[in-house]
Amino acid sequence: QVQLVESGGGLEQTGGSLRLSCAASGRTVSSYTVAWFRQGPGKEREFVAVFTRFGGTYYADSVKGRFTISRDNAKNTVYLQMNSLKPEDTAVYSCAAATAISLSPYSSNSYTFWGQGTQVTVSS
Repeated sequence: QVQLVESGGGLEQTGGSLRLSCAASGRTVSSYTVAWFRQGPGKEREFVAVFTRFGGTYYADSVKGRFTISRDNAKNTVYLQMNSLKPEDTAVYSCAAATAISLSPYSSNSYTFWGQGTQVTVSS
């Protein structure tokens, strides 16, 4: 099994940038499809971005052009670079991993392993 630990969250102003890290241990992260999800206050969890185990990347429309997901195999870590932050990006961000996607990669139900989450707050 893989264990996931997120870091890098914090308080940022509108227009600023943050980089989230999802550090994997126990297994090689390249063996997994890894996604970022977020849950804002009073909102349901929503898909943000995914890095498939085959190297494909996909984004939610709300973050496309502002966020970039990447993977560093040497560090066994997946990153989420967030630029041009907006107050509506405020949420707890969690990374999730799956060895095989049986449903949609955009659905949280497709993922077996989850990190504990990291808070991102964007002030206006």
